Amino acid sequence: MAGSFVRRIGNKGAAIELRQRKKPKSSEYKESAKEKKIDDTAVPERAPKHVLLQRFAKIFIGCLAAVTSGMMYALYLSAYHERKFWFSNRQELEREITFQGDSAIYYSYYKDMLKAPSFERGVYELTHNNKTVSLKTINAVQQMSLYPELIASVLYQATGSNEIIEPVYFYIGIVFGLQGIYVTALFVTSWLMSGTWLAGMLTVAWFIINRVDTTRIEYSIPLRENWALPYFACQVAALTGYLKSNLNTYGERFCYLLMSASTYTFMMMWEYSHYLLFLQAISLFLLGSFSLEQSDKLNVKKGTFVAKIMKVINFYLVCTLTVTLNIIMKTFVPHKENGYMLKFLEVKFGLNMTKNFTMNWLLCQKYLQAPSQDFFLRLTQSSLLPFYILVLIICFLSIMQVIFRRINDKSLKKTVTLEDGQIGERPEIIYHVIHTILLGSLAMVIEGLKYLWTPYVCMLAASGVCSPELWTTLFKWFRLRTVHPILLALILSMAVPTIIGLSLWKEFFPRLMTELMELQEFYDPDTVELMTWIKRQAPVAAVFAGSPQLMGMIKLCTGWMVTSLPLYNDDDLLKRNENIYQIYSKRSAEDIYKILTSYKANYLIVEDAICNEVGTMRGCRVKDLLDIANGHVDCEEGDKLTYSKYGRFCHEVKINYSPYVNYFTRVYWNRSYFVYKINTVISFQS
Repeated sequence: MAGSFVRRIGNKGAAIELRQRKKPKSSEYKESAKEKKIDDTAVPERAPKHVLLQRFAKIFIGCLAAVTSGMMYALYLSAYHERKFWFSNRQELEREITFQGDSAIYYSYYKDMLKAPSFERGVYELTHNNKTVSLKTINAVQQMSLYPELIASVLYQATGSNEIIEPVYFYIGIVFGLQGIYVTALFVTSWLMSGTWLAGMLTVAWFIINRVDTTRIEYSIPLRENWALPYFACQVAALTGYLKSNLNTYGERFCYLLMSASTYTFMMMWEYSHYLLFLQAISLFLLGSFSLEQSDKLNVKKGTFVAKIMKVINFYLVCTLTVTLNIIMKTFVPHKENGYMLKFLEVKFGLNMTKNFTMNWLLCQKYLQAPSQDFFLRLTQSSLLPFYILVLIICFLSIMQVIFRRINDKSLKKTVTLEDGQIGERPEIIYHVIHTILLGSLAMVIEGLKYLWTPYVCMLAASGVCSPELWTTLFKWFRLRTVHPILLALILSMAVPTIIGLSLWKEFFPRLMTELMELQEFYDPDTVELMTWIKRQAPVAAVFAGSPQLMGMIKLCTGWMVTSLPLYNDDDLLKRNENIYQIYSKRSAEDIYKILTSYKANYLIVEDAICNEVGTMRGCRVKDLLDIANGHVDCEEGDKLTYSKYGRFCHEVKINYSPYVNYFTRVYWNRSYFVYKINTVISFQS
């Protein structure tokens, strides 16, 4: 008892003595604090040689697999393209016909650059182009984002490739190579998120198997998105690495530079890139708004809500400088693209009604409609959609759990370990979940946007099933006790992707090999005959009128001037397209003649496929849309035709009777096309 009392007194005295100690001076306190910080900082121990060797082997094999995957995919695209079109056995004219619609326009300007006496002269002729569309001078470089063609033409001539390879092979070879980079970037992103290059292999497998829904490279090679999206994938990979919490300073700098360079290039390649970058900025804003990232990455943890917004905007402007420049340019140079886009969205979502031909024609295009059931069926058959939904749900619920912890003022760990079972604390995971939800929401409305969303579905699903952290998160929720959750997570992260890979190999690999072995043939003799006739019989100064898609092909294959182009970002060209399409409406010969001569057209081409079109979608045929726009169909009462004293022009002009023969003279025809010379001297005979 006494001993116990003495011990209490002694302890109490010691406590009093400690409280009465003299506080050190400020400088002494800072020095001692600095020394303590230095002492407390763990000196990184040098890893054993076998650990370093293991890490090096893992990185080397992963990089080799990533590069090999990209190269194999590029070679696969080249082989498939050769087999599909029998490309090497075709003449130049037959090869060029495979470029259709707006793709023909892009490739035609690439040809023009190669024919120019100098690069400077070629650029000037493109920026002051008055040899493509009649009565119109356009800046083709700015209006059509022809920077890929400028770069390709420079590389072709600077590398001396004109002595080795034909221009068309060089052009499509660059695009196929970029697709290889695209696949490699997705591989690396999945690898960074999961920690294993096995996820990258699964990403590539899903991407190729679902290539009908991941890319449009098979249908239209020169599309701007095929040039641009590989750079965006590189930017996303760099951003993923930048957001990782365990990245060192040199790694952060490298990712930041790569992110800036790829963003700049992405903006140059695609005129609609700023929309995608805006969605990315929203994802980063949401990531920072919940203070789910380190302060040295987004600087958004401290300050008021307004300060956070300003800091996120600053980060967005720094990383996407070209977005800012683009907005500034559009502020001083009026551009009507945004207004037209808003009108389209109003009609798309049912907020407005219109009888405008161009607007309804765009709404009828398959890539601007909601995705079909076949799309989801294909993703399900390849097992992509079920695993994506599983991974998305687990990650989303984990993120919600982290957000609630943050709301309750519980601090988050700077480094998330496997034992924690909190995949939602990793900023790169949060970013990709937000980004894929935003892209997916848009893809559910417009099918064409699936080509932006599906590649990241492949990446997120593969990185999830290959990540032990995701399985640990799931098992922590279920509180498994029979088997250690970490051990089971490690097993499943290897077993599940292996089983998926084997099943995909068994089911889809034979199909891919069959596609490569099957020799197809692109056969379009009517178009070849038409282009041959134009080059041989039509005057050099002639101007042709017809559907915009055909006009793009004529510009590429013959070089003759046309009245319209398949471009939809210019009001004047949109109006021209609508006016020229009137040849398939119920208008008089005199009306059509006045329209064509107002654009100085000399020849008119009527396509039998449009005139006699039997559309699968009701009301989406060109002639139906024209009837609606011209008031020849009463929309309120279904398809009841109102009175029109004129027959459909494309039918009537073929009969060769007055007054049609007074205005138009048929000079050439085949099974698909009818060419009429527009008379300069009109003779009216009864």
